[in-house]
Amino acid sequence: MADIAVAGTGYVGLVSGACLADFGNHVICVDNNAEKIRALEEGKIPIFEPGLEDVVRRNREAGRLSFTTDMAAAVRKSGVVFIAVGTPPAEDGSADLQYVEAVAREAARAMDGYKVIVDKSTVPVGTGRKVTAWIRSELQACGAGDIPFDVVSNPEFLREGSAVQDFTHPDRVVIGTESEKARRVMKEVYRALYLNETPYIETNLETAEMIKYASNSFLAVKITFINEVANLCEKIGADVQAVAKAMGRDGRIGGKFLHPGPGYGGSCFPKDTRAMARIGQDAGVPLSLVETTIRANEEQKRRMARKIKEAVTGSPDGSLAGKTIAVLGLAFKPNTDDMRESPAIPILRDLAAAGAHIRACDPAAVREALWRLQDIRDSVEFGNSEYEAAEGADALVILTEWNQYRNLNLDALKKRMKTPVLIDLRNVYPRAQAEAAGFSYTGVGV
Repeated sequence: MADIAVAGTGYVGLVSGACLADFGNHVICVDNNAEKIRALEEGKIPIFEPGLEDVVRRNREAGRLSFTTDMAAAVRKSGVVFIAVGTPPAEDGSADLQYVEAVAREAARAMDGYKVIVDKSTVPVGTGRKVTAWIRSELQACGAGDIPFDVVSNPEFLREGSAVQDFTHPDRVVIGTESEKARRVMKEVYRALYLNETPYIETNLETAEMIKYASNSFLAVKITFINEVANLCEKIGADVQAVAKAMGRDGRIGGKFLHPGPGYGGSCFPKDTRAMARIGQDAGVPLSLVETTIRANEEQKRRMARKIKEAVTGSPDGSLAGKTIAVLGLAFKPNTDDMRESPAIPILRDLAAAGAHIRACDPAAVREALWRLQDIRDSVEFGNSEYEAAEGADALVILTEWNQYRNLNLDALKKRMKTPVLIDLRNVYPRAQAEAAGFSYTGVGV
Protein backbone atom coordinates (compact mmCIF):
# COMPACT_ATOMS: atom_id res chain seq x y z
CA MET A 1 0.00 0.00 0.00
CA ALA A 2 1.24 3.47 -0.87
CA ASP A 3 0.13 6.99 0.02
CA ILE A 4 -0.39 8.85 -3.24
CA ALA A 5 -1.30 12.36 -4.38
CA VAL A 6 -2.60 12.81 -7.94
CA ALA A 7 -2.40 16.36 -9.27
CA GLY A 8 -5.17 16.93 -11.80
CA THR A 9 -8.69 15.49 -11.90
CA GLY A 10 -9.14 15.51 -15.63
CA TYR A 11 -9.52 12.36 -17.65
CA VAL A 12 -6.14 10.81 -16.85
CA GLY A 13 -5.91 12.05 -13.28
CA LEU A 14 -9.36 10.98 -12.15
CA VAL A 15 -9.21 7.53 -13.77
CA SER A 16 -5.68 6.96 -12.47
CA GLY A 17 -6.48 8.15 -8.96
CA ALA A 18 -9.65 6.10 -8.65
CA CYS A 19 -8.04 2.94 -10.01
CA LEU A 20 -4.90 3.32 -7.87
CA ALA A 21 -7.22 3.52 -4.86
CA ASP A 22 -8.93 0.38 -6.13
CA PHE A 23 -5.51 -1.31 -5.93
CA GLY A 24 -5.57 -0.69 -2.18
CA ASN A 25 -3.55 2.55 -2.07
CA HIS A 26 -4.60 5.68 -0.24
CA VAL A 27 -5.09 8.38 -2.87
CA ILE A 28 -5.71 12.11 -2.63
CA CYS A 29 -6.81 13.70 -5.91
CA VAL A 30 -5.94 17.39 -6.13
CA ASP A 31 -7.28 20.10 -8.40
CA ASN A 32 -7.23 23.91 -8.23
CA ASN A 33 -10.80 23.99 -9.54
CA ALA A 34 -12.82 24.19 -6.31
CA GLU A 35 -16.12 23.66 -8.10
CA LYS A 36 -14.91 20.42 -9.65
CA ILE A 37 -13.65 19.18 -6.28
CA ARG A 38 -16.99 19.96 -4.63
CA ALA A 39 -18.79 18.04 -7.35
CA LEU A 40 -16.49 15.04 -6.94
CA GLU A 41 -17.02 15.08 -3.18
CA GLU A 42 -20.75 14.90 -3.93
CA GLY A 43 -20.20 11.91 -6.18
CA LYS A 44 -20.67 13.80 -9.45
CA ILE A 45 -18.29 12.59 -12.14
CA PRO A 46 -17.35 15.34 -14.64
CA ILE A 47 -16.58 12.98 -17.54
CA PHE A 48 -18.51 10.21 -19.25
CA GLU A 49 -16.53 7.01 -18.70
CA PRO A 50 -18.22 3.61 -18.22
CA GLY A 51 -17.53 2.12 -14.79
CA LEU A 52 -15.71 5.11 -13.35
CA GLU A 53 -18.55 6.31 -11.13
CA ASP A 54 -18.70 2.90 -9.42
CA VAL A 55 -14.94 2.84 -8.80
CA VAL A 56 -14.99 6.34 -7.33
CA ARG A 57 -17.96 5.59 -5.09
CA ARG A 58 -16.54 2.28 -3.87
CA ASN A 59 -13.20 3.77 -2.87
CA ARG A 60 -14.71 6.89 -1.36
CA GLU A 61 -16.83 4.69 0.87
CA ALA A 62 -13.79 2.59 1.78
CA GLY A 63 -11.85 5.70 2.77
CA ARG A 64 -9.10 5.14 0.21
CA LEU A 65 -9.98 8.04 -2.11
CA SER A 66 -10.42 11.72 -1.26
CA PHE A 67 -10.45 15.05 -3.07
CA THR A 68 -8.94 18.41 -2.17
CA THR A 69 -7.72 21.74 -3.51
CA ASP A 70 -4.85 21.80 -0.98
CA MET A 71 -1.83 20.63 -2.95
CA ALA A 72 0.66 21.25 -0.15
CA ALA A 73 -1.25 19.12 2.36
CA ALA A 74 -1.68 16.33 -0.18
CA VAL A 75 2.05 16.28 -0.94
CA ARG A 76 3.00 16.20 2.74
CA LYS A 77 0.69 13.24 3.35
CA SER A 78 1.98 11.28 0.37
CA GLY A 79 5.15 9.49 -0.59
CA VAL A 80 4.30 9.45 -4.30
CA VAL A 81 3.03 12.42 -6.31
CA PHE A 82 1.55 11.81 -9.75
CA ILE A 83 1.48 14.73 -12.19
CA ALA A 84 -1.60 14.19 -14.37
CA VAL A 85 -2.38 17.64 -15.71
CA GLY A 86 -3.02 18.65 -19.29
CA THR A 87 -0.28 19.20 -21.86
CA PRO A 88 -2.22 21.04 -24.58
CA PRO A 89 -0.56 21.64 -27.94
CA ALA A 90 1.15 24.95 -28.51
CA GLU A 91 0.82 26.76 -31.84
CA ASP A 92 3.86 24.93 -33.25
CA GLY A 93 2.46 21.51 -32.27
CA SER A 94 4.76 21.04 -29.29
CA ALA A 95 3.31 20.13 -25.90
CA ASP A 96 2.71 23.05 -23.52
CA LEU A 97 4.35 22.14 -20.21
CA GLN A 98 3.25 25.14 -18.15
CA TYR A 99 0.85 23.09 -16.00
CA VAL A 100 3.40 20.32 -15.47
CA GLU A 101 5.96 22.89 -14.38
CA ALA A 102 3.50 24.61 -12.05
CA VAL A 103 2.63 21.34 -10.30
CA ALA A 104 6.29 20.27 -10.03
CA ARG A 105 7.26 23.57 -8.42
CA GLU A 106 4.26 23.59 -6.08
CA ALA A 107 5.01 20.03 -5.00
CA ALA A 108 8.63 20.96 -4.33
CA ARG A 109 7.64 23.82 -2.04
CA ALA A 110 5.60 21.40 0.07
CA MET A 111 8.12 18.55 0.26
CA ASP A 112 9.20 17.59 3.75
CA GLY A 113 10.99 14.32 2.99
CA TYR A 114 11.75 11.84 0.22
CA LYS A 115 9.15 11.83 -2.55
CA VAL A 116 8.75 10.06 -5.86
CA ILE A 117 7.41 12.47 -8.48
CA VAL A 118 5.69 10.64 -11.34
CA ASP A 119 5.02 12.09 -14.79
CA LYS A 120 1.69 10.51 -15.80
CA SER A 121 0.85 13.26 -18.29
CA THR A 122 1.94 12.70 -21.86
CA VAL A 123 5.11 14.81 -22.10
CA PRO A 124 7.90 15.31 -24.64
CA VAL A 125 11.17 13.48 -24.34
CA GLY A 126 13.35 15.33 -21.86
CA THR A 127 10.52 16.47 -19.60
CA GLY A 128 11.61 14.20 -16.75
CA ARG A 129 14.95 16.03 -16.66
CA LYS A 130 13.14 19.37 -16.68
CA VAL A 131 10.90 18.28 -13.80
CA THR A 132 14.00 17.30 -11.85
CA ALA A 133 15.55 20.72 -12.48
CA TRP A 134 12.34 22.59 -11.56
CA ILE A 135 12.01 20.72 -8.28
CA ARG A 136 15.67 21.13 -7.41
CA SER A 137 15.58 24.87 -8.05
CA GLU A 138 12.50 25.29 -5.84
CA LEU A 139 14.03 23.24 -3.03
CA GLN A 140 17.21 25.32 -3.16
CA ALA A 141 15.18 28.55 -3.16
CA CYS A 142 13.40 27.31 -0.03
CA GLY A 143 16.67 26.38 1.65
CA ALA A 144 15.76 22.69 1.47
CA GLY A 145 18.18 21.55 -1.21
CA ASP A 146 19.12 18.45 0.78
CA ILE A 147 15.61 16.89 0.59
CA PRO A 148 15.89 13.78 -1.61
CA PHE A 149 13.49 12.93 -4.43
CA ASP A 150 13.30 10.92 -7.63
CA VAL A 151 11.42 11.53 -10.85
CA VAL A 152 9.71 8.69 -12.74
CA SER A 153 8.11 8.57 -16.17
CA ASN A 154 5.02 6.34 -16.06
CA PRO A 155 3.00 7.03 -19.23
CA GLU A 156 -0.68 6.13 -19.46
CA PHE A 157 -2.23 4.03 -22.23
CA LEU A 158 -5.92 4.61 -21.59
CA ARG A 159 -8.59 4.40 -24.27
CA GLU A 160 -11.60 6.59 -23.67
CA GLY A 161 -14.64 4.41 -23.22
CA SER A 162 -12.63 1.56 -21.70
CA ALA A 163 -10.20 3.44 -19.46
CA VAL A 164 -11.05 1.63 -16.22
CA GLN A 165 -10.49 -1.74 -17.85
CA ASP A 166 -7.28 -0.50 -19.47
CA PHE A 167 -5.87 0.78 -16.17
CA THR A 168 -6.76 -2.31 -14.16
CA HIS A 169 -5.82 -4.81 -16.89
CA PRO A 170 -2.98 -3.15 -18.84
CA ASP A 171 -0.90 -4.74 -21.59
CA ARG A 172 2.18 -3.42 -19.80
CA VAL A 173 3.35 -0.95 -17.17
CA VAL A 174 6.20 1.34 -18.21
CA ILE A 175 8.48 2.63 -15.46
CA GLY A 176 11.20 5.03 -16.51
CA THR A 177 13.74 5.91 -13.82
CA GLU A 178 17.40 5.51 -12.99
CA SER A 179 16.70 5.08 -9.27
CA GLU A 180 16.37 1.59 -7.86
CA LYS A 181 14.59 3.05 -4.82
CA ALA A 182 11.98 4.76 -7.00
CA ARG A 183 11.55 1.56 -9.01
CA ARG A 184 10.75 -0.36 -5.81
CA VAL A 185 8.26 2.33 -4.77
CA MET A 186 6.49 2.13 -8.14
CA LYS A 187 6.22 -1.63 -7.90
CA GLU A 188 4.54 -1.16 -4.55
CA VAL A 189 2.13 1.34 -6.12
CA TYR A 190 1.27 -1.24 -8.79
CA ARG A 191 1.54 -4.24 -6.50
CA ALA A 192 -1.89 -5.55 -7.51
CA LEU A 193 -0.74 -5.73 -11.14
CA TYR A 194 2.66 -7.11 -10.21
CA LEU A 195 1.01 -10.01 -8.42
CA ASN A 196 -1.07 -10.64 -11.56
CA GLU A 197 2.15 -10.91 -13.57
CA THR A 198 1.51 -7.83 -15.67
CA PRO A 199 4.58 -7.19 -17.87
CA TYR A 200 6.80 -4.38 -16.58
CA ILE A 201 8.99 -2.36 -18.92
CA GLU A 202 11.78 -0.86 -16.82
CA THR A 203 13.89 1.74 -18.58
CA ASN A 204 15.22 5.28 -18.31
CA LEU A 205 13.23 8.51 -18.43
CA GLU A 206 13.77 9.32 -22.09
CA THR A 207 12.85 5.86 -23.31
CA ALA A 208 9.65 5.76 -21.25
CA GLU A 209 8.63 9.16 -22.62
CA MET A 210 9.31 8.03 -26.18
CA ILE A 211 7.33 4.79 -25.75
CA LYS A 212 4.09 6.74 -25.31
CA TYR A 213 4.57 8.95 -28.36
CA ALA A 214 5.83 6.11 -30.53
CA SER A 215 2.87 3.90 -29.57
CA ASN A 216 0.19 6.48 -30.31
CA SER A 217 1.88 7.66 -33.49
CA PHE A 218 2.10 4.11 -34.81
CA LEU A 219 -1.60 3.52 -34.15
CA ALA A 220 -2.45 6.79 -35.91
CA VAL A 221 -0.36 5.70 -38.90
CA LYS A 222 -2.20 2.37 -38.95
CA ILE A 223 -5.62 4.05 -38.93
CA THR A 224 -4.60 6.44 -41.68
CA PHE A 225 -3.13 3.64 -43.78
CA ILE A 226 -6.37 1.65 -43.82
CA ASN A 227 -8.32 4.84 -44.58
CA GLU A 228 -6.14 5.48 -47.61
CA VAL A 229 -6.50 1.83 -48.67
CA ALA A 230 -10.28 2.26 -48.37
CA ASN A 231 -10.18 5.33 -50.62
CA LEU A 232 -8.23 3.32 -53.20
CA CYS A 233 -10.64 0.38 -52.90
CA GLU A 234 -13.53 2.64 -53.87
CA LYS A 235 -11.77 3.53 -57.13
CA ILE A 236 -10.73 0.02 -58.16
CA GLY A 237 -13.77 -1.97 -57.03
CA ALA A 238 -12.19 -3.75 -54.06
CA ASP A 239 -13.76 -4.29 -50.61
CA VAL A 240 -11.66 -2.75 -47.85
CA GLN A 241 -13.37 -4.80 -45.15
CA ALA A 242 -12.21 -8.03 -46.78
CA VAL A 243 -8.76 -6.50 -47.31
CA ALA A 244 -8.53 -5.44 -43.64
CA LYS A 245 -9.75 -8.82 -42.40
CA ALA A 246 -7.12 -10.65 -44.44
CA MET A 247 -4.40 -8.23 -43.33
CA GLY A 248 -5.40 -8.64 -39.71
CA ARG A 249 -4.98 -12.40 -39.91
CA ASP A 250 -1.26 -11.82 -40.41
CA GLY A 251 0.30 -12.09 -36.97
CA ARG A 252 2.86 -9.44 -37.89
CA ILE A 253 0.06 -6.89 -38.50
CA GLY A 254 -2.92 -7.76 -36.26
CA GLY A 255 -6.53 -6.76 -36.77
CA LYS A 256 -6.86 -3.85 -34.34
CA PHE A 257 -7.11 -0.30 -35.72
CA LEU A 258 -7.81 -1.58 -39.24
CA HIS A 259 -11.31 -0.14 -39.43
CA PRO A 260 -11.77 2.56 -42.10
CA GLY A 261 -13.74 5.66 -41.21
CA PRO A 262 -13.78 9.45 -41.19
CA GLY A 263 -10.38 9.86 -39.54
CA TYR A 264 -9.05 9.68 -36.00
CA GLY A 265 -9.83 12.26 -33.33
CA GLY A 266 -9.86 12.55 -29.56
CA SER A 267 -7.48 13.99 -27.02
CA CYS A 268 -4.48 11.77 -27.76
CA PHE A 269 -3.75 10.84 -31.37
CA PRO A 270 -3.99 14.34 -32.92
CA LYS A 271 -2.04 15.98 -30.10
CA ASP A 272 0.56 13.23 -29.78
CA THR A 273 1.28 12.92 -33.50
CA ARG A 274 1.83 16.67 -33.75
CA ALA A 275 4.09 16.59 -30.70
CA MET A 276 5.99 13.59 -32.08
CA ALA A 277 6.53 15.39 -35.38
CA ARG A 278 7.77 18.45 -33.50
CA ILE A 279 10.18 16.36 -31.41
CA GLY A 280 11.65 14.95 -34.63
CA GLN A 281 11.98 18.39 -36.20
CA ASP A 282 13.70 19.79 -33.11
CA ALA A 283 16.11 16.84 -33.08
CA GLY A 284 16.89 17.24 -36.77
CA VAL A 285 15.31 13.87 -37.57
CA PRO A 286 12.08 14.61 -39.47
CA LEU A 287 9.45 11.90 -39.05
CA SER A 288 8.00 11.97 -42.55
CA LEU A 289 5.53 9.13 -41.92
CA VAL A 290 4.04 10.92 -38.92
CA GLU A 291 3.93 14.26 -40.70
CA THR A 292 2.17 12.68 -43.69
CA THR A 293 -0.28 10.92 -41.37
CA ILE A 294 -1.29 14.23 -39.80
CA ARG A 295 -2.00 15.77 -43.20
CA ALA A 296 -3.76 12.68 -44.54
CA ASN A 297 -6.03 12.46 -41.48
CA GLU A 298 -7.23 16.03 -41.96
CA GLU A 299 -7.83 15.35 -45.64
CA GLN A 300 -9.86 12.24 -44.74
CA LYS A 301 -12.31 14.41 -42.80
CA ARG A 302 -12.71 16.77 -45.75
CA ARG A 303 -13.13 13.78 -48.07
CA MET A 304 -16.01 12.49 -45.93
CA ALA A 305 -17.84 15.81 -46.27
CA ARG A 306 -17.43 15.60 -50.06
CA LYS A 307 -18.68 12.00 -49.95
CA ILE A 308 -21.87 13.12 -48.17
CA LYS A 309 -22.48 15.92 -50.67
CA GLU A 310 -21.97 13.56 -53.60
CA ALA A 311 -24.38 10.99 -52.14
CA VAL A 312 -27.06 13.67 -51.75
CA THR A 313 -26.52 15.86 -54.82
CA GLY A 314 -24.49 13.75 -57.23
CA SER A 315 -21.51 16.11 -56.94
CA PRO A 316 -18.76 16.32 -54.28
CA ASP A 317 -19.09 20.09 -54.49
CA GLY A 318 -22.90 20.18 -54.71
CA SER A 319 -25.02 22.66 -52.81
CA LEU A 320 -26.99 21.31 -49.87
CA ALA A 321 -29.28 24.34 -49.67
CA GLY A 322 -32.76 23.19 -48.67
CA LYS A 323 -31.48 19.76 -47.64
CA THR A 324 -31.80 18.26 -44.16
CA ILE A 325 -29.00 15.91 -43.12
CA ALA A 326 -29.51 13.65 -40.10
CA VAL A 327 -26.27 12.86 -38.27
CA LEU A 328 -25.92 10.01 -35.79
CA GLY A 329 -22.94 10.43 -33.49
CA LEU A 330 -20.84 13.44 -32.55
CA ALA A 331 -18.21 12.08 -30.13
CA PHE A 332 -14.95 11.00 -31.73
CA LYS A 333 -15.67 7.41 -30.68
CA PRO A 334 -18.44 5.52 -28.83
CA ASN A 335 -18.70 5.31 -25.04
CA THR A 336 -17.40 8.82 -24.46
CA ASP A 337 -18.75 12.36 -24.55
CA ASP A 338 -15.41 13.69 -25.82
CA MET A 339 -15.56 15.77 -29.01
CA ARG A 340 -11.97 16.95 -28.98
CA GLU A 341 -10.71 16.76 -32.59
CA SER A 342 -13.82 14.74 -33.48
CA PRO A 343 -14.30 14.26 -37.24
CA ALA A 344 -17.87 15.46 -36.67
CA ILE A 345 -16.69 19.04 -36.16
CA PRO A 346 -15.08 19.75 -39.56
CA ILE A 347 -17.59 17.54 -41.38
CA LEU A 348 -20.62 19.35 -39.94
CA ARG A 349 -18.98 22.70 -40.60
CA ASP A 350 -18.45 21.74 -44.25
CA LEU A 351 -22.07 20.59 -44.57
CA ALA A 352 -23.32 23.81 -42.98
CA ALA A 353 -21.13 25.85 -45.34
CA ALA A 354 -22.78 24.00 -48.25
CA GLY A 355 -26.17 25.17 -47.01
CA ALA A 356 -27.38 22.06 -45.18
CA HIS A 357 -29.73 22.03 -42.22
CA ILE A 358 -28.28 19.45 -39.83
CA ARG A 359 -30.25 17.45 -37.31
CA ALA A 360 -27.81 15.61 -35.02
CA CYS A 361 -27.99 13.29 -32.04
CA ASP A 362 -25.53 11.49 -29.76
CA PRO A 363 -26.13 9.49 -26.55
CA ALA A 364 -23.54 11.48 -24.57
CA ALA A 365 -21.93 14.35 -26.49
CA VAL A 366 -24.78 16.80 -27.16
CA ARG A 367 -23.91 19.04 -24.23
CA GLU A 368 -20.35 19.39 -25.47
CA ALA A 369 -21.56 19.84 -29.07
CA LEU A 370 -23.62 22.87 -28.03
CA TRP A 371 -20.46 24.90 -27.50
CA ARG A 372 -18.04 23.17 -29.87
CA LEU A 373 -20.43 23.81 -32.77
CA GLN A 374 -21.50 27.24 -31.60
CA ASP A 375 -20.23 28.84 -34.82
CA ILE A 376 -22.80 26.88 -36.89
CA ARG A 377 -25.64 26.74 -34.37
CA ASP A 378 -27.99 28.38 -36.87
CA SER A 379 -27.55 25.33 -39.10
CA VAL A 380 -27.72 22.59 -36.41
CA GLU A 381 -30.47 21.29 -34.20
CA PHE A 382 -30.19 18.37 -31.83
CA GLY A 383 -32.65 15.48 -31.69
CA ASN A 384 -33.32 13.22 -28.75
CA SER A 385 -33.15 10.03 -30.80
CA GLU A 386 -31.97 8.68 -34.12
CA TYR A 387 -35.56 8.35 -35.33
CA GLU A 388 -36.38 11.93 -34.39
CA ALA A 389 -33.25 13.11 -36.20
CA ALA A 390 -34.28 11.21 -39.34
CA GLU A 391 -37.73 12.82 -39.59
CA GLY A 392 -38.02 14.40 -43.05
CA ALA A 393 -34.27 14.07 -43.71
CA ASP A 394 -32.77 13.93 -47.18
CA ALA A 395 -29.93 11.71 -45.93
CA LEU A 396 -28.81 9.88 -42.80
CA VAL A 397 -25.11 9.90 -41.83
CA ILE A 398 -23.58 7.51 -39.27
CA LEU A 399 -20.53 9.27 -37.83
CA THR A 400 -19.96 7.42 -34.53
CA GLU A 401 -20.59 3.70 -34.15
CA TRP A 402 -22.51 3.71 -30.86
CA ASN A 403 -24.05 0.31 -30.14
CA GLN A 404 -27.57 1.68 -30.42
CA TYR A 405 -26.83 2.65 -34.02
CA ARG A 406 -25.77 -0.89 -34.91
CA ASN A 407 -29.28 -2.32 -34.86
CA LEU A 408 -31.50 0.41 -36.28
CA ASN A 409 -34.92 -0.37 -37.69
CA LEU A 410 -34.11 0.57 -41.26
CA ASP A 411 -37.72 0.18 -42.39
CA ALA A 412 -38.90 2.64 -39.72
CA LEU A 413 -36.12 5.08 -40.62
CA LYS A 414 -36.99 4.94 -44.31
CA LYS A 415 -40.62 5.78 -43.59
CA ARG A 416 -39.58 8.86 -41.61
CA MET A 417 -37.08 10.16 -44.15
CA LYS A 418 -37.82 12.31 -47.17
CA THR A 419 -35.17 10.48 -49.23
CA PRO A 420 -33.74 7.07 -48.23
CA VAL A 421 -30.02 7.87 -48.48
CA LEU A 422 -27.65 6.24 -45.94
CA ILE A 423 -24.04 7.42 -45.70
CA ASP A 424 -22.37 4.96 -43.34
CA LEU A 425 -18.96 6.38 -42.46
CA ARG A 426 -18.25 3.51 -40.05
CA ASN A 427 -19.39 0.64 -42.30
CA VAL A 428 -21.84 -0.49 -39.62
CA TYR A 429 -24.31 -1.92 -42.15
CA PRO A 430 -23.54 -4.22 -45.07
CA ARG A 431 -24.46 -2.65 -48.38
CA ALA A 432 -26.78 -5.57 -49.19
CA GLN A 433 -28.79 -5.07 -45.98
CA ALA A 434 -29.20 -1.34 -46.54
CA GLU A 435 -30.16 -1.71 -50.19
CA ALA A 436 -32.62 -4.50 -49.36
CA ALA A 437 -34.34 -2.01 -47.04
CA GLY A 438 -34.62 0.44 -49.92
CA PHE A 439 -31.71 2.75 -49.13
CA SER A 440 -29.17 4.24 -51.47
CA TYR A 441 -26.00 3.24 -49.61
CA THR A 442 -22.56 4.85 -49.38
CA GLY A 443 -19.85 3.36 -47.18
CA VAL A 444 -16.09 3.82 -46.84
CA GLY A 445 -14.06 1.58 -49.11
CA VAL A 446 -16.91 -0.84 -49.83
